[in-house]
Amino acid sequence: MDITLEKASDTNASLKITLTPADYKPEVDKKLKDYGRKVQLKGFRPGHVPASLVQKMYGKGILVDEINSMLSKTVSQYIRENKLQVVGDPVPDREQADAIDWDSQSDFAFSYTLGLASEFDIDFSDLPSVTQYEIQAGEAEIDSTIADLQQRFHTHGHGEEVSDGDTIYGELKAVDGEFSAKTAFPMNQMADDAKGQFIGKKKGDVVTFVLEQAFPDEKSRANATGVKKEEAAELTGEFTFEVDDITRHEPAELNQEFFDKVLGIGAVTDEEQFRVKVAEIIKGNYGRESAQLLRLDIEKTLIDNTPILLPDEFLKNWLLEVNEGKFTPEQIDEQYDDFTKSVKLQLIKNKIAEKADIKVEFDDVLAVTRVMVSEQFGFMGGEDEEMNKTIDRIARNYLTDEKNNGQNYTNTFNRVYDDKVIEYAKTQLTTVTQDIMVDEFKALVENR
Repeated sequence: MDITLEKASDTNASLKITLTPADYKPEVDKKLKDYGRKVQLKGFRPGHVPASLVQKMYGKGILVDEINSMLSKTVSQYIRENKLQVVGDPVPDREQADAIDWDSQSDFAFSYTLGLASEFDIDFSDLPSVTQYEIQAGEAEIDSTIADLQQRFHTHGHGEEVSDGDTIYGELKAVDGEFSAKTAFPMNQMADDAKGQFIGKKKGDVVTFVLEQAFPDEKSRANATGVKKEEAAELTGEFTFEVDDITRHEPAELNQEFFDKVLGIGAVTDEEQFRVKVAEIIKGNYGRESAQLLRLDIEKTLIDNTPILLPDEFLKNWLLEVNEGKFTPEQIDEQYDDFTKSVKLQLIKNKIAEKADIKVEFDDVLAVTRVMVSEQFGFMGGEDEEMNKTIDRIARNYLTDEKNNGQNYTNTFNRVYDDKVIEYAKTQLTTVTQDIMVDEFKALVENR
């Protein structure tokens, strides 16, 4: 076998492979013998079909399959052993392949076009610093969060007059008809232009209104009248509603009962302590977003400061071919910049992993999956051996699920790999910590 790499430029090359009978004939002959033992042909006992007949019937197919298999392995092995930074897939010269005479040739020549990324290196000491934002909760953000919590842990109260957002209870009657029912009207389900007839009313007041104007859609009308949706469509015209009671959500008071509901019994004992805890919670919640923003900034810094040339024409043609008519050349052009950023980022991550000897083992993937299972199902392993076994079994089944061709394992592996590379990059880059208020951080994220 002869393999030659011919580089036309830093980003374009051809891989030429020549095969002789010594390369493929031993394996082809072995497979022909296997066929001879297994093939069943009328007039011959199993295993006694003449070799010449087996060759005539199956020889060409076995030869083609064996050479295709050999080419695939050879190309992959050559790229791997020579550490070629190939982007896209090797593209075979189809005209050359189609011209082969499989009946008479014994030597075969094949050619593949390769798209290469240019050589590059990463020196972390030359890269600019990245910013780690420490989120600080201001008084306004703490007040807003506490107000939201007070609404979430609301109590029920009774009002003297109907307000928007209340629920009013009373008797609903048709002006012309026999319909009558004790029911409740949620004001937030009522049409805006009908609310004025009810707002300000007190217990004992009677309102005359058109039902389908107050509740235009059949679902809200069904809720308001207590009948089935299909029956509600027929309830139209003037109705009266006598107000018997008015209920509303009252924000929870800032007391010990509220503190215990939000943070757990005895976590804090006064409002000052509660505000400190709320500030910590806000900081923790935004901490995850801050970590994600740092990750994006690290990736952007790596891309922006690592010059890499790509075979643009080759990649655009390759994208058109592999997507089989799903995109036009114009659409490829529109999305090409984003595509090349992802390609360069992956090349950079691979280079970092190679230089830092970063590896991902099965146990790494399993550990991350076990955490995912625990969080998803609310399992708490700890010292519970049986629970740990259950978590482990579910995690392994997820990773080895054959229904999606190992995609679960691949996706989790890639995530662990990326996390390891980024964590290593954090240790090598200069990180500047900057305090930032929540509102400023929100604006920063939106602008990014």
